Amino acid sequence: MTTTPSTGGQFIAAIDQGTTSSRCMIFGADGRIVAVDQQEHCQIFPQPGWVEHDAAEIWTKVQSVVAEALRKANLTKDDIRAIGITNQRETTLLWDRHTGEPVHNAIVWQDTRTEALCKELGRNVGQDRYRRETGLPLASYFSGPKIRWLLDNVEGLRARAEAGDILFGTMDSWVIWNLTGGADGGVHVTDVTNASRTMLMNLHTLEWDQKILESMEVPAAVLPEIRSSAEVYGHAVGALQGVPVASALGDQQAALFGQTCFNVGEAKSTYGTGTFLLLNTGEKVVNSYHGLLTTVGYRIGKEKPVYALEGSIAVTGALVQWLRDQLGLISTASEIETLASTVEDNGGAYIVPAFSGLFAPYWRADARGVITGLTRYVTKGHLARAVLEATAWQTREVVDAMAKDSGVTLTALKVDGGMTSNNLLMQNIADVLDAPVVRPLVAETTALGAAYAAGLAVGFWPDLDTLRANWHRAAEWTPRMDGATRDREYKNWLKAVERTMGWLEEEDESTE
Repeated sequence: MTTTPSTGGQFIAAIDQGTTSSRCMIFGADGRIVAVDQQEHCQIFPQPGWVEHDAAEIWTKVQSVVAEALRKANLTKDDIRAIGITNQRETTLLWDRHTGEPVHNAIVWQDTRTEALCKELGRNVGQDRYRRETGLPLASYFSGPKIRWLLDNVEGLRARAEAGDILFGTMDSWVIWNLTGGADGGVHVTDVTNASRTMLMNLHTLEWDQKILESMEVPAAVLPEIRSSAEVYGHAVGALQGVPVASALGDQQAALFGQTCFNVGEAKSTYGTGTFLLLNTGEKVVNSYHGLLTTVGYRIGKEKPVYALEGSIAVTGALVQWLRDQLGLISTASEIETLASTVEDNGGAYIVPAFSGLFAPYWRADARGVITGLTRYVTKGHLARAVLEATAWQTREVVDAMAKDSGVTLTALKVDGGMTSNNLLMQNIADVLDAPVVRPLVAETTALGAAYAAGLAVGFWPDLDTLRANWHRAAEWTPRMDGATRDREYKNWLKAVERTMGWLEEEDESTE
C-alpha cells in the first residue's frame, strides 16, 4: 500500500455521486461527519424505460458541493488529507478525451434500452453467457451493453472510439478524470469494484476480458485502467488543489466497507432508491445459482481482493417516491410511516414494484408492477403499509438466496441509507427476516466507506481494526412476528410476485 507523507490535514473528504444527487461529506479521524453539502440533478426520461443524466451538470454540482462543504466546515484544502470517491454504479458515459465533452447523456443503471441487445448477446446460451468470467447475468443493468448501444447509435462514435479519441467511464472515472485535470492531464482510471459491474472485467484476473470485449464489440481503447479501491490515483486541481485522490468504490461496496463488514459472512443492506444487500465471501469467488451477483467487495492497495455476493432490488425508496409524486397519497417521504401506522396490517394488499422488471433473484425483464389482493376494505393506510412491506419481502427473498448460495446463515443485518430512518420499516424487516436489524450511528456509510478507503491509502488510519473500533450501533430491532404469520404473509407475497411475470410479450419488449 502506498502511503504519502503526512500533509497535516486532519480530515478526509468523500464525494458521493449518487443516482439522484451528488454530495460531499467531510469526516474527522473518529469517522464522524464534520460537514455535508448535497445537490440534486435532473432525471431525464426520453422514452418509457429510458433514464439519462447530464454528466456535465453532475460535474458542476460535484464542484459546488465540495466548495460548499469546505465552507460549512470552515476548512481549506490544507485541512484535507485525501479525497475518496463513491458513485452510482453501472451508469455509463462516453466523452471526448480532448475536449472533455460528453458525446451523449449518461445512460443510467435503471435504463432498460439494451434489453433486446442483451437477448441478442445471449445467443443460444442466454443470461449466463458471461457469468463464469464476470459473475453477472446478461441484463440491461450493466455497463458493457450500454457502451455498445452508444457506439451503435451515436453517429460517427465508433470510428472516434476506435481512433482513441473517446473515453468510457462509470461516474467514478468521470469524477476522478475531471478532479485531476480533465482534458488537461486528467487520470483515466476506475477501481475493481466499479469495473466488476461493467460485465467486461474478468473477476479472476481483475483485468478487462479480451474475449468479452470482442463479442460485445467494445474497443479496448475507450477503457480506463483498473486499479485497487484504495491507492493514490492522482492529485486534485481546483478547490482541492494538490490533495491526493485516493479511493474509489461503487456505492454499495463503499457501504459494505463503511459498515466495516470485513469478515466472511458479514452483510449490509443499503436502502435508497433501490436496495442492495452485500455479503462478504472473503477471498473466494462464490458463484451464484440463485439469482445473485458475484462482485468484488473491495481491494486495498496490493492486498488480495475481497469478494461479495450481492442481491440488487431495483425499487424500494423509489416506490415511496412514486406514492408521493405520481399518486399524491403523501406529500413528503417521511409521511409514509405515519400513514402506514394508522392500520395494523396491509389489509390483504400487496404491491410488487416491478416498474422496469424484477432484479434479484429473478432477473425478469418481462415483469411489471402489480397491486394485488384489493378489496373495498383497503385504505390508503393499507397501501402505505404494503409499500413498506414490499421492501421487507424483497429483502427476505435476497437473504434466502444468499443462504442457498453461500451456506452462510445471516445472524444480523447491518442497515444504512435514507430509508433506515423509518422505524416501522426496520421493525418490519427484522420481523420477516427473523433476525436483528442494526443501524449504525453514522448512517451515511457509503460516503464513510469511501473516506475510510482513502484514509487507509494515505496512512490517515493505520488498519482495518482502527476502522472497526469506529463503528457504533445507534439502534437495533429484534423480530416480533410469530412464525405462522411470517410464513403465511411470505406465501402471499410470492403469489403476488408471480402475477408480475410475463406481463410484457416478446413483441412489446422489442418496441419498448
